Amino acid sequence: MTGTFLFFMVSLMGVAAFAYSKVGIPNEAETATSQNNIFYWANGERMVATGSGQNRQIVGIEKIPTHMQDAVVSAENKTFWTDSGIDPMGIGRAVWNMAKGGETQGGSTITQQYVKNNRLDDQSQTVTRKVKELFISMKVGNELDKREIMAGYLNTAYYGRGAYGIQAAARAYFNVDAEKLNVSQSALLAAVLKGATYYDPAGYPEIDPEATKEKNTARATERWNWILDEMVKDGKLKPEERAKYPTFPHVEKLKPAANMSGQIGYLVSTAKANVRNKFGITEQELERGGYEIRTTFDKSKVEALEKSIKKIYDEYIDPEKRPETDTHVQFGGASVDAASGAIVALYGGTDYTKHYTNNADNTGAQVGSTFKPFVLAAAMKDGVRNPELGPDQGADERTIVDPDKSRYSGKNELKVRRYNGEVWHNEKGEEWLQTNDDNKSYGNITLREAMIRSANSPYVQLGMDVGIDKVRDAAIKAGLRPESLVQGEVPSFSLGISSPSAIRMAGAYATFANQGVQNEPYSVTEVRRGGQPIHKHKPEPQQAFTSAVSSNVTDVLRDVVESPYGTGRKAKVPGRQVAGKTGTTDGNKSAWFVGYTPQLSTAIDMYRFSDDETQKKREFLEMFGTGDQPKIHGSSFPSRIWQDYMTEAVKDYPFKGFPAPEKLEDAKSVFGGGATSPAPTPTVTEKPIESATPTTTPPTTTAPPTTTPPTTPSKSPKPTKTETCSIWDRDCNNPDDPGGTTGQPTTTPPATPTTEPGPTDTPTGGGGGGSGGPGGDNGKPEDGSWFP
Repeated sequence: MTGTFLFFMVSLMGVAAFAYSKVGIPNEAETATSQNNIFYWANGERMVATGSGQNRQIVGIEKIPTHMQDAVVSAENKTFWTDSGIDPMGIGRAVWNMAKGGETQGGSTITQQYVKNNRLDDQSQTVTRKVKELFISMKVGNELDKREIMAGYLNTAYYGRGAYGIQAAARAYFNVDAEKLNVSQSALLAAVLKGATYYDPAGYPEIDPEATKEKNTARATERWNWILDEMVKDGKLKPEERAKYPTFPHVEKLKPAANMSGQIGYLVSTAKANVRNKFGITEQELERGGYEIRTTFDKSKVEALEKSIKKIYDEYIDPEKRPETDTHVQFGGASVDAASGAIVALYGGTDYTKHYTNNADNTGAQVGSTFKPFVLAAAMKDGVRNPELGPDQGADERTIVDPDKSRYSGKNELKVRRYNGEVWHNEKGEEWLQTNDDNKSYGNITLREAMIRSANSPYVQLGMDVGIDKVRDAAIKAGLRPESLVQGEVPSFSLGISSPSAIRMAGAYATFANQGVQNEPYSVTEVRRGGQPIHKHKPEPQQAFTSAVSSNVTDVLRDVVESPYGTGRKAKVPGRQVAGKTGTTDGNKSAWFVGYTPQLSTAIDMYRFSDDETQKKREFLEMFGTGDQPKIHGSSFPSRIWQDYMTEAVKDYPFKGFPAPEKLEDAKSVFGGGATSPAPTPTVTEKPIESATPTTTPPTTTAPPTTTPPTTPSKSPKPTKTETCSIWDRDCNNPDDPGGTTGQPTTTPPATPTTEPGPTDTPTGGGGGGSGGPGGDNGKPEDGSWFP
């Protein structure tokens, strides 16, 4: 055995020696030469070629400051100047892990990284390439001068922002030549080498939600500090010199290429994020170029969406005339194919070269009442809990609600309770009194009516009865990302205090349009290299809701648009069936309309937010007076943009109707939020499915006459203690909440237009679980009149 082992070792050494003697140092790799990526529209037409070759300019070692070299050595390879060019233990671990099919690992020394970046055309993470890299690194380490290796590494490394090499990086981050870099700037560039996606302070949230500007800046700051301290420990930086750099260096803003103007840059950035996230192509690999990327974007729809938004902006938004209300006005939008999840259009802002943030992606704008359909879906999917059972049992015994049979109190300043009847308190011990927009009370109304009027009180209490965890789960199943949703049991969660992107909202509503089948929104169908397909989109549909749940949600949302007093009536598209929901948030800081036809789902949002990073305090601004309007509702500009765009977008689609709402199995009458006894079930006239111009007759118990505003039951006496109360009645026999039995009478709408005050959603004493929630849309249009 000993002899066999020795023979094996000698043979292995012999093979290694022979391989070392035969390997040569290859010329500079062709992968360092310039290539473009070509992006195509959905119809195969060429959209744009990104880049005119790689952004690289070779500089000699004499042009690279010593402190830049020292920063990289202290951060990545402290033994660089004395080692043989390889780390045998590190290479062994990498080879072993890859042989077992485990995680791939890069070269662990500066020499190995230089060989991989500059001397190998093969960038694959394979055992063969790793062994090849090993022998070339050994040869390079023994035969090339260390200064040449250092210069080669810094001139070929990728620093993000499309910058290859230290000179391009110095210009991209600090707008100086490499030789002018100071110690602090050098330390940051050394930090960025760990991975620009997560260490560039500008952030890349379109690549990874964890790569936000704030999180990247925090990571970069920590590593920058660490590198400077390591340089002191390694004797490369004097402590007194280190003390000159207590603050993070100023970094230049990203500068998009000129050919990315208009919407093109937003489309390309979205497609790049898809390629990275779905196909595993790294940022560095993508920047090397040579890819053909075929997108889902429909050129005509992109142009139509931009035109619809520009029309509103040009007609109403005037920053020069109204600088206090019309500056920093932003619009965003996304349109998703309902059957597949393909993103056919988006609007990211006025111009990618001027406004870099993609407004179709995460912006932080709250979605308001457009979130209510997820509450309704959760109530029809999971049901409300039995208030007579304790926490251990109540969560298990549930009753499925029906949008027409289940009634909740629409009382303004409704005292919100947990499902078991306990009054909800925030962390400060304060009660929550839920208000409606314009402080209206609606009495006991069905969930359908509450959605049509966008009443807040019923849906806040419904969310508490179902459970915020179930509401959150329904939103995620529909397609919203968990990280975009507010955490914790906050009543106003059901009113849309979360901030999903327009892309995700359009995708989530598409789930309802697609009979409960959820598809991840995507923007790339295929990636080719060298003319050959290397990646293709693979749909992975998930049944998020039953067709019964989705068809009933759709039926309710149709009434939001088709009812004469629905908040979304301005979104009607001639000859098409439309379902949708308006959203207006607390303080009038954002407004939405999200809706769909059977084939296409679109989300439009509007808000005011400065993209001027020089401002010390950047926050969402109120929109009272914006566009010379008293207040911006989801029923105003967002609905009008949606209607104008969708009319054009679906004009060539064959007519298709929504399926009739299916019966909800096990659904029962639920009387929550203050009702004392079952009310008559409203009669809903069936919507025509095949009609080209569908109309809906509102529920007979609440529909307004053609000439007078609707009314609700007048306030009735409080029941006595001897009366039998429904298990769903929160306030029956509750002296602490007088008037809760039937709610306050509805305020009669004014005959003449009035200015609408801003919606409120605050608990008694202020605050509410640490978050002020949004108010819902009013039941009348923004011009103050009750009927269209």
